Amino acid sequence: MTAVAEPPAGRGGGLRGWILRLLARPEVQARAARLPFGRGMARREGAEIFDILQGFVKSQVLLALVETGALRALLDGPRAPEDLARAAEMPAPRMAALLQGGAALDLLKRRRDGRFALSRRGAVILGVPGLEAMILHNRAFYADMADPVALLRGETETELARFWPYVFGQAGEVAPDVAARYSELMAQSQRLVAEDVLRVVRLSDARVLMDVGGGTGTFVAAALRAHPQLRAMLVDLPEVLGAARPRLAAAGLTGRVTLCPMSFREAGLPEGADTVSLVRVLYDHTDETVRALLTNVHRRLPPGGRLIVAEPMAGGARPEPAGDLYFAFYTMAMGTGRARSAAEIGALCAEAGFDLRQSPRAARPYVTSVLVCEKPAVGRGG
Repeated sequence: MTAVAEPPAGRGGGLRGWILRLLARPEVQARAARLPFGRGMARREGAEIFDILQGFVKSQVLLALVETGALRALLDGPRAPEDLARAAEMPAPRMAALLQGGAALDLLKRRRDGRFALSRRGAVILGVPGLEAMILHNRAFYADMADPVALLRGETETELARFWPYVFGQAGEVAPDVAARYSELMAQSQRLVAEDVLRVVRLSDARVLMDVGGGTGTFVAAALRAHPQLRAMLVDLPEVLGAARPRLAAAGLTGRVTLCPMSFREAGLPEGADTVSLVRVLYDHTDETVRALLTNVHRRLPPGGRLIVAEPMAGGARPEPAGDLYFAFYTMAMGTGRARSAAEIGALCAEAGFDLRQSPRAARPYVTSVLVCEKPAVGRGG
């Protein structure tokens, strides 16, 4: 049996570096797997590494269950693979493999008679607003991640960059079909964001809320329903606000909302609000654009006015999955913007003249995190 070498002198990383180099040796792993104290650790770590390896396949099985309609079809009760295969126009054995995969993910339950039923987790996917649309939308993101090294090097023309042309701030018109797709996806996904933000941020003392980049008004509508005293201003591109009008009218809120069709990249924001919300806006843009926007917001708010920033955030010194995996690479594929930590966003807000007042813990950080800043009565930034 080969003896374990002593930590070599002069190698970088100290004792920890030596241990890591030791663990990277195949013979050490093989020996650890034979020892009682190492067997469980090796098995657990091996399973966790394999789970990372198969993660892409998991996401693709979920996509297939949604795209074929199989997941929603099971809402009506258990079905045999043959029944679902006919509707999806695929061979029954392939549908059976898909359903088996869904059961392995605990999205479905396999019954003794060979039929499959929806699980609680599968039902939740159908019940979360906008989640099915986001799963289908992720097809473009998955395509962009097919060659992650090329993406990191900036060598690819990405699908997401073509889907989100508004991010680049073109002066020309956005194609109606692109604006419609963007607006519908944002409207659905913003419902969860609005719930989480309004759960931790009180607007009972606000008079006029200006939602910048607010899309079709999902957040504005939720805020107005929760606070009868509140009025709102909705700022977004003209092509996007075209879809906001019927939505606000259907909610009976037209009289309480002023639509402001404009690009905040090309014009100063309107005056009159004491509270400004930036909901899933900053991470779409570069630091230069973010600085200009925050300065613009600070200029338009009165002393004591509040700024609410809500979006998924990176972990900074403590990396976390949503911000540092999904949203970090999603924004990279968009071709602009990035997921920032709360500390980074707070620093950008302070640079614009704001004081950080609140950093409430949101119920679902993978949906959104929140910062609340205030323009001081006397102080920086004008």
